[in-house]
Amino acid sequence: MLTYFVVIPVLIASLLFVFSDNKSARVLAIILQTAFTAFSFYLVLLTRGGDTVTIVGGYIDFLGIYLRIYSVSAVFMLLTSIIFLVVAVYSFNMTDSRTFWFLLFILEAALTGLYFTRDLFNIFVLVEVSTVVVIILLMFNRERRQMFGGMVFLMLNIVAMQFYLLGLAYVYKLTGAFDIAYVSDAIALSDRADLILPYALIMTAIAFKCSIIPLFSFTPKTQLYPAAPCAVAAILSGVQIKTNVYLFIRLQEVFGSFASHDFFLVVGIAASITGVILAISQTNIKMILAYHTMSQVGLIIIGLSSGGYYSQIGGLYHVVSHGIFKSALFLTAGIIYRSYGTCDVYKIKGVLKRLPLTGVVTLAAVLGITGAPLFIGSVSKYFISYDVPTWLMWTTNIISLGTIISFIKYSGILFGKDNGLQGKAVETDKWRIIPTTALGIMCLAGGVFGQQLINFLFDANVSISLSSYLEKSLIFFASLAIGYLIYKYAVKGNQVLKRLANLNFSFKSVCMSMGVFFGLTLIFVGIL
Repeated sequence: MLTYFVVIPVLIASLLFVFSDNKSARVLAIILQTAFTAFSFYLVLLTRGGDTVTIVGGYIDFLGIYLRIYSVSAVFMLLTSIIFLVVAVYSFNMTDSRTFWFLLFILEAALTGLYFTRDLFNIFVLVEVSTVVVIILLMFNRERRQMFGGMVFLMLNIVAMQFYLLGLAYVYKLTGAFDIAYVSDAIALSDRADLILPYALIMTAIAFKCSIIPLFSFTPKTQLYPAAPCAVAAILSGVQIKTNVYLFIRLQEVFGSFASHDFFLVVGIAASITGVILAISQTNIKMILAYHTMSQVGLIIIGLSSGGYYSQIGGLYHVVSHGIFKSALFLTAGIIYRSYGTCDVYKIKGVLKRLPLTGVVTLAAVLGITGAPLFIGSVSKYFISYDVPTWLMWTTNIISLGTIISFIKYSGILFGKDNGLQGKAVETDKWRIIPTTALGIMCLAGGVFGQQLINFLFDANVSISLSSYLEKSLIFFASLAIGYLIYKYAVKGNQVLKRLANLNFSFKSVCMSMGVFFGLTLIFVGIL
């Protein structure tokens, strides 16, 4: 059965490659994607009874090719199918380019394969395929700067995956296999000294793909956002980077007790703080959202690496939260750009008046990402900081304060007097309004029914204490007041932040940062 989940997106892609100029074909593709999403929901139900495994090719043991789905990968699969459905509907009238539609669903097939595969080498192949497809989609408008940035980012990904490939070769030398289950058992019996090098090599590549090597790894990627279609940016931020987070979870499990959670806890904190600072410094609404991908992924890594049961569940739920509210923000940003003709956060005013439905969805997504009470981000952040040490709880509060400051800046586009910038009337396009509205509803429903959703998605027995949730709510409102004062008197017009907004790194600098990260990982896991 699992093989069909990889094949169906390929069939949809093939259909649209031939008939993308026909609206009926695009409608059929959306219907098929809706069915695919329903089947993904069924997979979540199926994993309540345990793992599901399909053997491809008839070989047995570690020589065979296994497809495996379990509770966590099923949730990632469901999130991916939902976001691709939303983007497909949103893009219905955006383009009839057969290249765009073909690559969109080929990307879904590659990401689906990553959730299902139990083979370390297949991970390498599928990551490379998805990277190439994403970069082509990001360069879809073919602007010269985008073409150059895309090629630089492609070369950086090639360098990063060489770390993975070398680490994989070392793992094969130790275990004689690529099958994840077999390798995990073999690693558990291996000498610790033999695991230091392959672990450092593999996790350096994964850290780059997750954008948690502080600052350096994400800077080239953000240069691709301004001219990229917002639908593609929503896929990259809402889904593709989360797939790399799934690989982080999976490979940490492969190395078992050897895996260094403390090291990645520090890395997650550094990535979150760096992302927040750079987001605050931006004036382009797409760049603000792009850098917040880095900060929110860092927050996810904090939850996954902190060691507490509730915080790990919170980290997993924040994957879902971030996928929903960040996709909503990017898609509404596309509508706003088409209406105003600019992405400058200081030039866009009065969105709630000019584009009332888009403005309401944007506001819901902003409340989600900042962790406002009753919205989806409040639940995931509540669990992330639930059973962590006091110092880490206040660290996450500081990160949330930074997020609030940057979105006070972003929310300025919703209010004020419309400045009269003329663009296209886009709120009459139901193909854009329906999916964004659905995401806005999810931002609220995911908070109101957050506990029930967590119990269903992750089969986890967790509960929200009313008193502690009220305490978190009071902290949010206090942070909102403090954040407004900081924004008004310290951020707005700050010359240092203006210079920081133009910060960029060369190909050589980013490669050097990967080398430094690799060295630090070696030292940390070697000593501890």
